[in-house]
Amino acid sequence: MNLRDLQYFVAVAEHRHFGKAADACFVSQPTLSTQLRKLEAELGVELVERTPRQVMLTAAGEQVLARARTILREADAIRGIARHAQDPRAGTLRLGAFPTIAPYLLPHVIPHLRRDLPDVELLLVEEKTPVLLEQLRSGWLDAAVLALPVDDDSLEVQPLFREDFVLAVPVTHPLAAGRGRDEPSAGMPSTPDGAPVTTEVLAGERVLLLADGHCLRDQALAVCQMAGVTERDGFRATSLETLRHMVAAGVGVTLLPVLAVSDPVPESPGVALLRFSAPAPHRDVALVWRRTSVFPELLTEVATVLRNLPKDLVQQLT
Repeated sequence: MNLRDLQYFVAVAEHRHFGKAADACFVSQPTLSTQLRKLEAELGVELVERTPRQVMLTAAGEQVLARARTILREADAIRGIARHAQDPRAGTLRLGAFPTIAPYLLPHVIPHLRRDLPDVELLLVEEKTPVLLEQLRSGWLDAAVLALPVDDDSLEVQPLFREDFVLAVPVTHPLAAGRGRDEPSAGMPSTPDGAPVTTEVLAGERVLLLADGHCLRDQALAVCQMAGVTERDGFRATSLETLRHMVAAGVGVTLLPVLAVSDPVPESPGVALLRFSAPAPHRDVALVWRRTSVFPELLTEVATVLRNLPKDLVQQLT
């Protein structure tokens, strides 16, 4: 038994498809299948049930999978210790982020990460929060940018910043009367008379939300519930861009995080942005990693860079 064979087995278990598992391991499918057969012969038990339509794990395979993941995670930790010993500020760092923040946060911070940590190779993964947490716990990610709260004693949580939500309405909406589309580069947008709005303006509105699995959906739902508002039936978006287009088309209104409506995000014709009165609806964002990580000092440095965003956009958390 060797680490490579365990890696092949774990890939098959995760993809439930030999071809996709082989692609993920950068080997041919015959090679992967042969090595998996050798592993099963060595153990004297079948790990995978092969059927024409699907790949399933046997009872023994399910038990071996958990141990194999632990072994691979520990082996990766050993490699990390060696890299860290050679240079504490060098190596490969696998960083995850959820979809409603990744494309809006990273343009602000990647140049600074490259400047401050030039010898760190950053591999970025964009996934929904449940997937990021699973990959973090399994060792496939070194750290992840997540929305709080994160309730897991095995994880170190470094708060980064608080990001307010703004209300996006069609430019034809009464709240946007007499004004054009707000400029995202001008900081927090305002209503025509300069006064912020309260969540009470959501009453009677058709609020558009993201689909299940997005943490922003849960956060927006909480705001709607406090305001006594329900979401628009029959529509759930898969991205903030879809929400933006639907608002511009006059289908309804939505809540958007500030970073998603600020430079360098392009303008959205047909959409007006209104700020909320304090305390504004918001989300708190943190950098999270395993307490057993061999990179605590490096990840603390990364957190410092991620926290250092323009003050007119977010509020730093410590």
